[in-house]
Amino acid sequence: MNRGFIFFASFWLGICTSTVQSQDIQNNPKSNHGNKFEQLGTILPTPNEYRTASGSPGPKYWQQRADYKITAILDEANLKLTGKETITYYNNSPDVLTYIWLQLDENEHDPNVGSVVFNQSGMRTNMNEAALASIDRRKMLEGFGTKIESVKDGATKKALKYTINQTMMRIELPVALKPGQQFIFDIGWNYKIPDRMGLGGRGGYEYFPEDGNHLFTITQWFPRMCVYSDFQGWQHKQFTGRGEFALVFGNYDVEVTVPADHLVAATGECQNYAQVLSPEQLKRWQKAQTSANVVEIGLLADAEKAEKSKSTSTKTWRYKANMVRDFAWTSSRKYIWDAMPAMVEGKKVMCMSFYPKEAYNLYRTYSTKAVAHTIKTYSKFSIPYPYPVAQSIEASNGMEYPMICFNYGRTEKDGTYTEATKYGMLGVVIHEVGHNFFPMIVNSDERQWSWMDEGLNTFVQYLSEELWDNKYPSRRGPAWAIADYMKMPKEQLEPIMTNSENIVQFGPNAYSKPATGLNILRETIMGRELFDYSFKEYARRWAFKHPEPGDFFRTMEDASAVDLDWFWRGWFYGIDPVDISLDSVKVYQIDDVAATTNKQPVRVDSIPMAKPTLNDFDDISKIRNRNDTSIKFQTDVDTDLRDFYWYYARGMKKIDTTPVTYERQAPEKMAGSELDPYKNKYFYQVNLSNKGGLVMPLILEFTYEDGTKDIEKIPAEIWRLNEKNVTKAFIKDKKVVKIVQDPMRETADINENNNVWPAGDAAPSRFQMFKGGTRGRNGGGGDIPNPMQREVKK
Repeated sequence: MNRGFIFFASFWLGICTSTVQSQDIQNNPKSNHGNKFEQLGTILPTPNEYRTASGSPGPKYWQQRADYKITAILDEANLKLTGKETITYYNNSPDVLTYIWLQLDENEHDPNVGSVVFNQSGMRTNMNEAALASIDRRKMLEGFGTKIESVKDGATKKALKYTINQTMMRIELPVALKPGQQFIFDIGWNYKIPDRMGLGGRGGYEYFPEDGNHLFTITQWFPRMCVYSDFQGWQHKQFTGRGEFALVFGNYDVEVTVPADHLVAATGECQNYAQVLSPEQLKRWQKAQTSANVVEIGLLADAEKAEKSKSTSTKTWRYKANMVRDFAWTSSRKYIWDAMPAMVEGKKVMCMSFYPKEAYNLYRTYSTKAVAHTIKTYSKFSIPYPYPVAQSIEASNGMEYPMICFNYGRTEKDGTYTEATKYGMLGVVIHEVGHNFFPMIVNSDERQWSWMDEGLNTFVQYLSEELWDNKYPSRRGPAWAIADYMKMPKEQLEPIMTNSENIVQFGPNAYSKPATGLNILRETIMGRELFDYSFKEYARRWAFKHPEPGDFFRTMEDASAVDLDWFWRGWFYGIDPVDISLDSVKVYQIDDVAATTNKQPVRVDSIPMAKPTLNDFDDISKIRNRNDTSIKFQTDVDTDLRDFYWYYARGMKKIDTTPVTYERQAPEKMAGSELDPYKNKYFYQVNLSNKGGLVMPLILEFTYEDGTKDIEKIPAEIWRLNEKNVTKAFIKDKKVVKIVQDPMRETADINENNNVWPAGDAAPSRFQMFKGGTRGRNGGGGDIPNPMQREVKK
């Protein structure tokens, strides 16, 4: 999920501090060696017949299955959803079960659950009505939550005893469910659909007062099975709104009844387009099956007409989806719908987008093509996309489900948009579509380990962004971009290996740091070939299964023959940053290195029009991708993707550069012939210290008197016998005038001022990405015009 819309406050800092301490396992804490390079050992689960020491599923690996048949009715007038479902639950475990657990996720809006009140709150000097209401949300939530109408045995139709504990429901089985048996039962339920924009959450409705219509995103909407696994039994941690879902694979057959003028998108393939589409829409859908470009099926004009007419009759849409872990859908008369096919290893996948007119100029151009690009690139780095459909829905949101995801990206009222909105929209589409692979297919436990889906997905998102455009301003992935987070005070940090609910800095911890760590492994530690092979092997081994962290760590080592325990220990289990200081270089005498002083923040009264959002640094991934003749960037393959900003970034569009005035705060011993082989050599002893605590490879760039350069790379194992200080000698044929540690900014070093010899030639400060024309998810650039609006027309 893209975490821009998290409505829940952080947990107590003390919880996170204790988590950090419990993760910091050292063999000899007072030693300067023997800690960082010890094997993880008992930190990882003991291998067994279900999960092997190699990281692969064992010979007796098992997992449960649940099939669903659901019917639901959307009552738009009363904002209510009513449903009935039949669940067939298969006990593939070796255990006898006397009860089963289901999730009632919509109970996150029940005023009586603990998560409504256990988050911190406070007072400000300026409070509005909404802020005061948020202090005690219980009154706002009256009437919300899942209402269970019936729970019955599928065979006898007798009522089953059940107990609801907040967001979890336990059902007592009439007869013990033995290994290899299945149990069928029925549940009837309803709930009041929440205003997602006001009450928060992933599912609900958005209301458009200007035309009086709703856009429904129906997610976490039906009682669904909890995971029962070999490693923890029932996963029934309460749903508080943050930690996402542990779910069971199965087949779905779903019917939804909605107003007749709505368009519906859902997990799986629609079984009755011929009955629910108009003849014109059906023809356009058939045309889209073989089109080389995007075909608009539900037209903008159709949506604008439906917004005004508001049908009072209904239609029922039917969908089927096999081997998925969840089902979500959306419905609105505001939707425009377009589609095109994409081929993934010879298999056709229908890529589609649904969006309101408020997003038309962005989504019509980019969304479906971004969907196609994503499933192709993710298939390259993991496994071939196995499903027949992939969909992007603009719903002022960011959340993922099998074959369907909800994103954001609306334009200004005049149809223009900022570059930040464009790349924000592309990033969220790639990210949420990418979640089809992690965790919809490689099905990790999001409630416990957010990084296993968010971090891995963000990493492949970065690879996909880099293959969209060589000048794509990626925010999560490059090592240098995580440095500001890594240098934060340690009481504000926690290891990546921290439960989802206990993380303070959720975005950096669950998304950016894991993604950055994997990119460092790929580019700097393992190399692309070894990394890519191992990562694909992990995806192949655990596709449609339930992996745990140890399975990932072990597979990456097993498939590469690279010992990475030191890296997992430091990057995933610790909070130390990288700060490797080039303290001194002994040539004929030792010179101390003095750190430069960071520039102080300044206040400006006016700024010029925003410049292109190019990274100020051409990182190693961009250079290698540009030099790889096998890589074709999507904006070169499909020139329709070259909008105003593509040309603007390359100096091919002119704008009015008159500064816009406003105030803001800007934001650190031999003799004789024995000496002949060495007479013309230069000897340098480089002394480095580990000031941050996290070990990394040494990457030293030597600049010579004649202006030429070369790079020496030393693996992280140089720190084995002394984790605090190392010395390395070099013999050079030419005189060295400058040495830089980590010149390409590959290791997330938090202090580049101590990376240069001689001192005083440190790297300049980095600029903030998207510093011009900031906006929220739905646009809104304020009084500052965007460059697209100020283009000087010829």
